[in-house]
Amino acid sequence: MTFTVGGSASSSSRVIGLAAPESVVTEAFFVVIPVVAFSPAPTWFKDTPTLECWGKIEHRSDKDRHRRSTSEATKGMFVFDPSYYRRCACKAPVVDDDGSPILNANGTPKMRMLEASCPKLPQKGHGSWYFYFELEAGEGGKRRRLRRGGFATKNDAKTKAEEVYRQAVGGADVLSDATVGEDLHTWLKRKRSLARTTKHGYEEHINLYLEPHLGHIKRRDLRLRHVEAMYDAIERENAERLLHHAKVVELKEVRDAAYTAWVRTAGKKTARRLTRRLYLEANAAFREGSKGKRKITSPATMHRINATLSSFLGAGIKRGEYATNWAALVELPAVKRPKALVWTPERVEEWKRTGQKPSPVMVWTPEQTGQFLDSICDDRLYGMWHGFIFRGPRRGEMAALPWTEVSLSASWFRISAQVVEVAYRQYDEAPKQDSVRTVTLDSLTRDHWQDWQTTQANERDQWSGEAAWVASNRVWTHENGEPLHPDWISRRFNRLVELSGLPPVRLHDTRHLSATLALLGGADIKVVQERLGHSSRQITSDTYTSVLPQLMTAEAESTSAVVPRSQQKKTPPDKEGNEPETEDEGSAEEAPEADEEGPNEGLRPAA
Repeated sequence: MTFTVGGSASSSSRVIGLAAPESVVTEAFFVVIPVVAFSPAPTWFKDTPTLECWGKIEHRSDKDRHRRSTSEATKGMFVFDPSYYRRCACKAPVVDDDGSPILNANGTPKMRMLEASCPKLPQKGHGSWYFYFELEAGEGGKRRRLRRGGFATKNDAKTKAEEVYRQAVGGADVLSDATVGEDLHTWLKRKRSLARTTKHGYEEHINLYLEPHLGHIKRRDLRLRHVEAMYDAIERENAERLLHHAKVVELKEVRDAAYTAWVRTAGKKTARRLTRRLYLEANAAFREGSKGKRKITSPATMHRINATLSSFLGAGIKRGEYATNWAALVELPAVKRPKALVWTPERVEEWKRTGQKPSPVMVWTPEQTGQFLDSICDDRLYGMWHGFIFRGPRRGEMAALPWTEVSLSASWFRISAQVVEVAYRQYDEAPKQDSVRTVTLDSLTRDHWQDWQTTQANERDQWSGEAAWVASNRVWTHENGEPLHPDWISRRFNRLVELSGLPPVRLHDTRHLSATLALLGGADIKVVQERLGHSSRQITSDTYTSVLPQLMTAEAESTSAVVPRSQQKKTPPDKEGNEPETEDEGSAEEAPEADEEGPNEGLRPAA
């Protein structure tokens, strides 16, 4: 490697060229070093920023740097060469050419910002630091300059400049003044293929949580701390709502006690007037205290909110609007999917004593299911309830089922549509691809549906004379042929459960019950998955099936029966000293011969 030096001692700069073999480097590097008669470097040289880019180091004056960065930006080169300066917000009167102050219309002196010309700027701590640098040229070579300010020190400005530069290199739109709230609504408008219920859920998350907490933040300023602050605020709101809920419960207990006292004073005119007035006051206090009551934002809801935010930021990253998906870095409380539990006698007793359900998802035993069906056998829609329990469709699928998709002769019905509810309004939508399926009818359910078809035909004849029959062609309708609302179906089912006196289950729990009964009947889990319309058998086995006591008992007995035993532990004698009878003494003569039942291999039959 050789060195060549150009220039003279009297020149303002020297150019030192570094030449190297082609095997080492492929181009020459030049270092431009300003020199003034070999004297120590002046102060303006020390303050000049250093640019290190593609193996090239340049020190130049502000004027030269501005000229070169402008030309490079025009050519499309993205060079990180920030400039730093300081300015303040001091004001001074505006004067004319004669030095006289210029006045406003109201007679007050017109003021101007001193900015970089303020005489106090050399003082320490006066003013704020700013920076700017050129970005990659826009369309048609249009110049794009980024400027930020308001930093207390120059080091803060440098740190921020490097951060913004990394964002720009990562593809983020650092020049945009758009806010997160504007981007959220624009993102939702672009998602035209969303299901109606999914879009409604996104709108709730945006209107109730994301926009109030993040909507005012500019796109380029969004950070992880803002997202974490949103969830901290939600938890604080939850604490306030819990106190409000406790107050409402207390007011309700006072009202109920006042109502009971009022009822018990029947026949006592003076006391009844007093207790009635106390009840009305307690009821008014309860209604006033219930105003503004809002639901608690559960951890599951927080995860859904975060999923919405993550989808939004992911789309923004693809479009170059955001650089980082902050939602992926948030830690939220763990959420466990509720497991369906069976209403065992012990749980029923605890429910009767406290009124609390052991789990949000509960399943009846076969005996309890039979009791419920017996209690509603005279209900007009008995066939529908029977289909819910044994075939397990969703309520929206049952509400949208037309007669054209039912074949009672071939014992099947096809689910190809569903009714969704958004703010109590009904919308017909196609279900998910995995939910489009054909379900086979058992003989008992088919008979009940045939009886219902006859009932519906009779109701059509009764209403046709008044021209009030609604020709909806739906299987399950009101007396006038109007389709059933999904929410009405749920409320009607809850009322029937309440009248039956059985422990409560939801209408959706009948899907869990249907899968559990199929498991008890020995059905394959894959068949149950196809019938319920799940995307995978894991969802069916993990979430929609419960282990009934009968299966647990059979499993326990069959497991212990596979181990052959030659001796059994003797039971101690009772208090009179009598030895207990053993199984061998009473059953030796009744035991079958080996050649009658097959070879005896020492295995007891499974329970």
